[in-house]
Amino acid sequence: MLWGAFALIHLLLSLLALYAPGLPMGDVSIIYKNWMQTAVDGGGVVGLDVDWVYPILALVPIGSAWLFGAAGYDLTWLIGVVAVDAAAFALLLHGRRAVRLAAARWWLLFLVLLGPIAVGRIDAFTVPLAIAGLLWASSRPAVAALALTIATWIKVWPAALLAAAVLLLRGRLRMVVVAAGVSAAIVLGVVALGGGAHVFSFVSDQTTRGLQIEAPVSTVWMWLSIDTTSTSYVYYAADINTFEMHGPGTEVAAALMNPALALAVLGTLLLGVRALLAKTPPTRLLPLLSLALVLVLIDTNKVLSPQYIVWLAPPVIAGLVVGARDFATPAKLTLLIAALTQLVYPYLYLFLLYSNAVMVVVLTVRNALLLVLLGWVLRELWRLGRRASEPSGAVVAEAGATGSVGAR
Repeated sequence: MLWGAFALIHLLLSLLALYAPGLPMGDVSIIYKNWMQTAVDGGGVVGLDVDWVYPILALVPIGSAWLFGAAGYDLTWLIGVVAVDAAAFALLLHGRRAVRLAAARWWLLFLVLLGPIAVGRIDAFTVPLAIAGLLWASSRPAVAALALTIATWIKVWPAALLAAAVLLLRGRLRMVVVAAGVSAAIVLGVVALGGGAHVFSFVSDQTTRGLQIEAPVSTVWMWLSIDTTSTSYVYYAADINTFEMHGPGTEVAAALMNPALALAVLGTLLLGVRALLAKTPPTRLLPLLSLALVLVLIDTNKVLSPQYIVWLAPPVIAGLVVGARDFATPAKLTLLIAALTQLVYPYLYLFLLYSNAVMVVVLTVRNALLLVLLGWVLRELWRLGRRASEPSGAVVAEAGATGSVGAR
């Protein structure tokens, strides 16, 4: 039954990605494909010959989709996404325990509510690896570190999950060794191929960007831009293919968001340490700290694209596996956030670009829910750090059955 739902939902998402209005596969069918066409034509390989917005392993899925050339690029991409999702789904269903079945159903509903963006960006290849990494974190720390490190070298955000696991779990030394070894091998490989000057270019690319229109920090200027006489407006940054805000104070705000993000990550990690010192079970704490760090990366970032919402799925899934009742609130909030995100993109995105008041309201509500969710997780971390608390019955049952968040 669940596999039938998986197949139908991925068929629906694939059809929407290919044919829905708003060009939901735009990055794949235009940008990614163009990178490959340029490489095939001898114009250089991104990440090796020129600076690139992504870590170098993003070339693996982007390059693999070229298997049948330009004509089959989009379809090959979607087949690849379905394949990696299926692998993670099979891992999640392993053992057929009730909490795992519930988490699998939640993931399918999340995908439906988020829509075609869930399969139409490079982030789609990091989510299954992140799910596997969290499920294996306690029982197979080295394998978990391998999965999360590979995911990080595709898109940086899974580094937050790896940091949480290293901080909380007993297998931290093995995780650090694996992560460092794999990263060193990747860097040396890029250097050997002549791309040493570009291997970390994705870091500088992110730090020098302006305020993207969907970021929570941009909300004030989005509201100002509704007034046609205002000096705040949306503009297209062609060099990075994104829409950013221009207005009084936007450059200052963009500059301040970099240190604000770093401080927020540090503060969240300290809350995790505090909760750990209060004897909170690490398997209970890992999904909470992972979700908190991911939300910090989203909420305090000057860049927020609709595909970033897929980052929420792995920690919520891990939380539902460990203790479904404990994670009921974030699971529901995340579903609402996904649904509102699909309203924003792709179908009605053009209205947002023209500062349509209704769409600005929808975006504001979505961003407010992201902040509410972060507040909920931080409150839980604070509460767990205030005094040692007994795990819930669901946590005890799952911990007793598996000995970890992970599958055996």
